[in-house]
Amino acid sequence: MDVALKEVTRENFEAVIALEVATSQRDYVADNMYSLAESSLHPTYRPRAICCDGEVVGFLMYESFEHDDRPPAYNIFRLMVDRHHQGRGIGHRAMQCVLEEIQAQGPFERIAICYVPTNQVAREFYASLGFQETGLSEETGEVVAEIRG
Repeated sequence: MDVALKEVTRENFEAVIALEVATSQRDYVADNMYSLAESSLHPTYRPRAICCDGEVVGFLMYESFEHDDRPPAYNIFRLMVDRHHQGRGIGHRAMQCVLEEIQAQGPFERIAICYVPTNQVAREFYASLGFQETGLSEETGEVVAEIRG
C-alpha cells in the first residue's frame, strides 16, 4: 500500500470534494469544500490530497506560522479518510507523511493538532504518532497536543 500526499489541483479537486466520512464522524471534521475555500484565502494553509495506490482517498490540511526570531510552528487541523477506505492504516500513514513533509522543511518549534475531548479514537491515534497533550484551547475547548521540535 503506497500512501502519499499530493497538492490539490484541478485534476484531483473533484475527487477531494467527493470524499465522505462515516455519519458518526461528521461532527468531528469540516467539509472538504469548505476547507479548500478557506485555503484559497489563507496563504499559509497547505491542503493535501491523500492518495493510496494513486487513488484520492482522503484529505489533510495544515498551516505554518512564521516567527521572526524562532523556527516556524505548524498546526495540522484537517484530516479525513473516506469512509470506504477507513480501517486500513491510511490515516496513520498520511500523518507520517505530513510529519515527514514538515520536518523536511527544516527546524520547527512545534507541530500541533486539536481534537474534541470526547474523541478517544483521536486521542489514541495522535498519541501513537508522538503527540503529547498540552491542555485545552480556550478558544475552542478542544484538546491541544504537540510534537516539539
